[in-house]
Amino acid sequence: MSRGVIRYWLDGQVREVRDADPTTTVLEHLRGDLRRTGTKEGCAEGDCGACTVVVGELDGESVAWRAVNSCIQFLPMIDGKALVTVESLAAGGLHPVQRAMVDAHGSQCGYCTPGIVMSLYARTIDARGADAPINEVLAGNLCRCTGYGPIIAAAEACPTEPPPDVAEALYGLRRKAMLDISFEDTLFGVTRRWMAPRSLAELAEVALAHPDAVILAGATDVGLWVTKQHRALKTIIHIGEVAELNTIEEAPQSLRIGAGVRYGDALSALERLAPDLGAMIRRLGSVQVRGAGTIGGNIANGSPIGDMPPALIAAGATLVLRRGSDTRTMPLEDYFLGYGRQDRRPGEFVEAVIVPRPPAGSLLKVFKLSKRFDQDISAVCGAFALEIEGGIVRSARIAYGGMAATPRRAFACESALIGQPWTAETVERGAAALERDFQPIDDLRASAAYRALAAKNLLRKVLAEDGLPTARTRVLDYG
Repeated sequence: MSRGVIRYWLDGQVREVRDADPTTTVLEHLRGDLRRTGTKEGCAEGDCGACTVVVGELDGESVAWRAVNSCIQFLPMIDGKALVTVESLAAGGLHPVQRAMVDAHGSQCGYCTPGIVMSLYARTIDARGADAPINEVLAGNLCRCTGYGPIIAAAEACPTEPPPDVAEALYGLRRKAMLDISFEDTLFGVTRRWMAPRSLAELAEVALAHPDAVILAGATDVGLWVTKQHRALKTIIHIGEVAELNTIEEAPQSLRIGAGVRYGDALSALERLAPDLGAMIRRLGSVQVRGAGTIGGNIANGSPIGDMPPALIAAGATLVLRRGSDTRTMPLEDYFLGYGRQDRRPGEFVEAVIVPRPPAGSLLKVFKLSKRFDQDISAVCGAFALEIEGGIVRSARIAYGGMAATPRRAFACESALIGQPWTAETVERGAAALERDFQPIDDLRASAAYRALAAKNLLRKVLAEDGLPTARTRVLDYG
């Protein structure tokens, strides 16, 4: 049985879905239920971009449009939103983006082409994240046979256009009550339940009543639990409709980011806080991933190789947790207890992260090392926040990801630097101290020896960039 109806806008009409398994992906719905087979499944993990669609949702008085990977978006996540697929574009003949791809010979086998078209379409309507350079917009779309030259030429030829006028339709779809779906899964022999609270108080109540539930934000990680691990999720609480969690508050001394804020929406605010934070986020996933994944979700999952926690730890971020009507705060580094273990009590959830503004004249450097520049998980991520006065290191906060079972500060390294001259000799003592902070492991991403050496070199790089600010030590953009 099913309680609750999923409603969304598609091609000028409202679609209703009843009796749906809430862990059905948007891609499965498009290809199976609607027979819209233009949207392809390539990787089923949000990496290749063949399944890209464009989603619009109300944002105040306007509609915010985003390109997302439909293979890891669950169907209830588009409730109350607008959906545009590659079939939507060709209703009256080839869309200008499709025509540009044809004219530039931007397709060979064609399997990846619909996703590329949708990414370029999002750019033409100025969707969130689409103001990035063309190569960055296309970083989430993999093509093995065409070569990106013709695709980039097509992108350069695409004219801009206004987005679909769907605000009035979406106002009619707005829910006042929580979306609550129950589904009997006879294959796994479980009852699945999906709940999408509408307020922070309602979320706190529901989370307390269901302490074993999976709390879901953007599904860029949890989606793979279903598509790759085939896990039978029983109870899911989706935080995407909680307005209080989707806010960014910029104060004179700090930046408060709600747990539901997507990376793409936080990018500019964090970039204003420190340019390196923006540069790092632009390498985190793709436009599609940043259009769904949240900073709060990345923290809550506690991955040892998440890119954002080391940067936030170095910056001195504080985590806000809520359980019922009670809230507590802690330094972000204290949240990570061990591999797969976080300091989060039953029924408790991440509410926000508070990032202090760096002191004037301080350094905040963030470096990510991975096998690919784009769309890859870090082998090592290093973040360095230093205050240097009169050539002396007055304070240091240094954190690494990929070096231990959790994102972690390098306390021995910090101690070796603080109070010492900011020189190559001091940096070498700090680099040697890293051997006391970490004993990295070998895995598919990097060897222990590589990680140990790379971590030292990243510290050396901080000194090199500070001493030679015009030196080209890394690629910060796509120029």
